[in-house]
Amino acid sequence: MCGRFAQFHSREEFLAALQLENQVIATDGWIPRYNIAPGTQVQVIHHNNEHVQLAPVNWGYAPAWWHEQGKPPLINARVETAEHSRMFAPLWKYGRAVVPASGWYEWKKSPDNPRLKQPYFIRGADRQPLFFAALYAADTARSGSFVIITAASHAGLADIHDRRPLALPPAAARDWLNTSLVPPSGHMQADVYSLQAEDFSWQPVSPAVGAVRNDNPSLILAINTPMV
Repeated sequence: MCGRFAQFHSREEFLAALQLENQVIATDGWIPRYNIAPGTQVQVIHHNNEHVQLAPVNWGYAPAWWHEQGKPPLINARVETAEHSRMFAPLWKYGRAVVPASGWYEWKKSPDNPRLKQPYFIRGADRQPLFFAALYAADTARSGSFVIITAASHAGLADIHDRRPLALPPAAARDWLNTSLVPPSGHMQADVYSLQAEDFSWQPVSPAVGAVRNDNPSLILAINTPMV
């Protein structure tokens, strides 16, 4: 899954890496963040009428019928099922978005004590900006909402967690945003078009990332004595 991530590259770095042909309309107020949690406003690239916009969007999606059942908003969508699910199929067709990210956090469980968890920070091996595939739902009363698409982890990355955000290289991210294209199936997105385990590096970091009030560069620094 993806429940915490960082967005500390500058807006200019993200846009330069993505290289969209059309101009992106960006709102003011960009700040580097090291501990983004669900339920908060996050800078997301999405379509707004005829334009591509980079603006704050709420992380967590709940359509009316879901909300009426008293269920909490979802923060992730599984790439294996999102394309055809009642919850996400409309967004897969018309609400594709991209979340600029500098890396994300996962908690590795101890095989001997599941309550013991060690956070790891995972980023691109080249330390360049990442682009998470996402689904965006417009809301005229608010800023809209989004979920991050996840896929199964493979190779060494699976030792940390069995799920990962679907991180796309810039060319695939541009195609994902292109409303004139039919996106590939979930299987193709996960196994062909997205970045794979060898494209990432990871390191154990301080448990301080577990508290959402902490948001500073020290959270991504490697520690020497991981618990797991």
